[in-house]
Amino acid sequence: MTMELSLTTPALLFPALSLLLLAYTNRFLSLSAVIRNLYDRHREKPDPRHLRQLDNLRRRVELIRQMQTAGTLSILLTSVSMTFLFFGLHLAGLIAFGISLVLMCVSLALSVMELAISGDALTILLADLEQISGEDKPKPRRWLRRP
Repeated sequence: MTMELSLTTPALLFPALSLLLLAYTNRFLSLSAVIRNLYDRHREKPDPRHLRQLDNLRRRVELIRQMQTAGTLSILLTSVSMTFLFFGLHLAGLIAFGISLVLMCVSLALSVMELAISGDALTILLADLEQISGEDKPKPRRWLRRP
């Protein structure tokens, strides 16, 4: 059984991969802003609660870097695949395209992991707010309370 791959099939990934990399870049930029803000607040008034977030932030930065690397390699291999197909090297084009799909999946899996860690960061902030306010549990919002 032979699989045929046309030149247009890898080209279909370009818009998706470009948007994916744009989303990763936006996540990196917003995380950079959070880190700079935390740095400024800690320099102004040191607080041990700020330090609780460092490990989380380091892991997120590393995951985003890995996501961007896998996504960029995926685009590169998609281009290589198209080049191989253009020159009639179908097997090489198929292999390069398959690897680019795997790299895209790796990038997406890393994105899911980064989202989970991001949720942990919010949990840390909520716990700090609860500790500061002296409450054990946050009160439900007004529209969620039962009459």
